Amino acid sequence: QVQLVESGGGLVQAGGSLRLSCVASGLTFSVYAMGWFRQAPGKEREFVAAISRTGGNTYYADSVKGRFTISRDNAKNTVYLQMNSLKPEDTAVYYCARAVNSYGITHRSGYNYWGQGTQVTVSS
Repeated sequence: QVQLVESGGGLVQAGGSLRLSCVASGLTFSVYAMGWFRQAPGKEREFVAAISRTGGNTYYADSVKGRFTISRDNAKNTVYLQMNSLKPEDTAVYYCARAVNSYGITHRSGYNYWGQGTQVTVSS
């Protein structure tokens, strides 16, 4: 079955950086767009970034544009999220997800498999 396993979360000071990884198994990784979402306590899960099958197209939420970079390595079945200039408001559980197809990948409804999440905490 499809499994998505995130890692790389942790505690960092404001202005710092973290790199999240998500390793996928049980699927032909290179045929699916992938995305990152996050959920803060008491809030809805929100879109962060997405990447097309080949990595040629990337999409970002306005709140992270210019600070976060999504990338993928299809040979390693892995998608990454490089997070720079972190802010306290970036604190959340970050989830990796597999898209249903190439459409609607900036919306939660466009995904049908999710990882267990990794906690990111940014202190001020």
